[in-house]
Amino acid sequence: MIHLTIDGESIAVEPGTTILEAARRLNVHIPTLCYHEDQAVKAVCRICVVEVEGQRLLPAACSTPVSEGMVVKTASPKVIKARKNIMELILARHPQDCLVCSKNGSCELQKIARDLNMNQPNRYELKPRDSRFDNSSPSLIREMSKCILCNRCVETCTEKQGVMVMAKENRGFETVIVPPYGKKLEDTSCVNCGQCIQVCPVGAISVRDNTDDVYEQIAAGKYMAIQIAPSVRITLGESLGYAPGTVTTGKIVHALRKIGFHKVFDSDFSADLTIMEEGTELLHRIQNGGPLPLITSCCPAWVKYCETYGHEQLEHLSTAKSPQQMFGAVIKTYFAQKEQIDPANICSVSVMPCTAKKFECKRSEFHDSGYQDVDISITVEELAKMIRTAGIDFDDLEDQEFDAPFGLGSGAGQIFGSTGGVMEAALRTVYEVLTGETLPRLEFDAVRGLEGIREASLTIKGQEIRVAIVHGLKNVEGILAQIKEGTSPYHFIEVMACEGGCIGGGGNAPKTMKKVRERQRAIYEEDKKLPLRKSHENPYVQLLYQEYLGEPLSEKSHKLLHTHYHSRRDLLR
Repeated sequence: MIHLTIDGESIAVEPGTTILEAARRLNVHIPTLCYHEDQAVKAVCRICVVEVEGQRLLPAACSTPVSEGMVVKTASPKVIKARKNIMELILARHPQDCLVCSKNGSCELQKIARDLNMNQPNRYELKPRDSRFDNSSPSLIREMSKCILCNRCVETCTEKQGVMVMAKENRGFETVIVPPYGKKLEDTSCVNCGQCIQVCPVGAISVRDNTDDVYEQIAAGKYMAIQIAPSVRITLGESLGYAPGTVTTGKIVHALRKIGFHKVFDSDFSADLTIMEEGTELLHRIQNGGPLPLITSCCPAWVKYCETYGHEQLEHLSTAKSPQQMFGAVIKTYFAQKEQIDPANICSVSVMPCTAKKFECKRSEFHDSGYQDVDISITVEELAKMIRTAGIDFDDLEDQEFDAPFGLGSGAGQIFGSTGGVMEAALRTVYEVLTGETLPRLEFDAVRGLEGIREASLTIKGQEIRVAIVHGLKNVEGILAQIKEGTSPYHFIEVMACEGGCIGGGGNAPKTMKKVRERQRAIYEEDKKLPLRKSHENPYVQLLYQEYLGEPLSEKSHKLLHTHYHSRRDLLR
């Protein structure tokens, strides 16, 4: 162990520990901007400088390992003066429009400026960075003038997602982080996953806000129907100040009714519907020699990635739409007929943890109801803003139930929100449909966890079924290569673009993997509490087939609940 002193307190830590890590163990706060606990150390912002006895220069705490007998001061006059000077230099290149910035109140730069008591005029001339503004994407907004060159987005896009649409351009004072060749985001291979938003400490990358679109539809007198994704009940609380993993389902339903929605539905229902279609598709391919492995298509960021980087493997993608899009199609057909509402007067809205859902609902393929199936998709963070804007005291809300007929979802639908959840939900149904037997234990522990790639196998009626679960798009490269070479050993593969699955989606409050673990724990606890835990046993799903769809993979279900995808290889040119 290495022994050192930080601000007068002694501590012993393992070799290789940095000053920042040691200080955090003592609950000593050192400000950081480029540092992120789930990324590599960069040491480019220098706001974490500290004073080490015997050293003339101030080292960066995030990158400096401790040494035996080291004496560290984290808030000496010399350190504070240096940090204030660094902050002045950063602010001299940053716009001063904090009040109307998307990150106002949650901006890391703003917080550090407040903590450092930056209450004097800046000594340096204000000259914001490159002023280019890019709102071409349906999911993301880029304001380059707000970029502080922390490099977090570059690492996420390149190392975690393997998409590589962000990189440094120019040098020195003129350095900017941009897509290649001056392209706008919509013209790149960006998959709209929003993981760059999750790590951006400022407002340089933000979610495209569609809340005004919702208000306009309410004001226009539209019949407002909204669906809530499985993970939203787990992650919305964080956006409103609750601890990670807090479940707020009933309060969300109540808040949405107060905002002005006529019907509040549960996407757990359409997750169950997805399992019926996707599970039947898997059985059909296994029994009839269809293209294997079958790969899930619930995640629109993954689908676009496959269209771009894995376009030769598109036949392996399930044709089943995502739960969001299935729900949209059902609302504007079956539900509209049942309630005798003109579908043209229905505004179908979704609350999703995902920024790519904004892209998905605008795709030209999703008009099978005769209208755009889902009109508006908002993120968890956007809903939190709407709740605050409406002046709703979320703590004081009484729990309310979802509306029938789409208010009942199973535990299988609930676990869709976590990596491995779609696979586990499918296996629960596929096993019982194939064997005609009841599963002795519903939990498939082998598909759970947070490893980037997990694999499992089970034997059903004498046949071994091999499956894989992938999250984080960089991890799918080898899987696609295996399929291309014809060496893939799997029958079924689940892919989620974001680490952790939907609970780690770009539309949630900023995450760390520590928070994702708490969210995942809550997902599985909710599954255990639900009286219904298998998709094929959902009585309202069964009723939908009896009254309208017929059976999974029927002609009508194919028209409304399935789609096709196309190559986007040209985006790489």
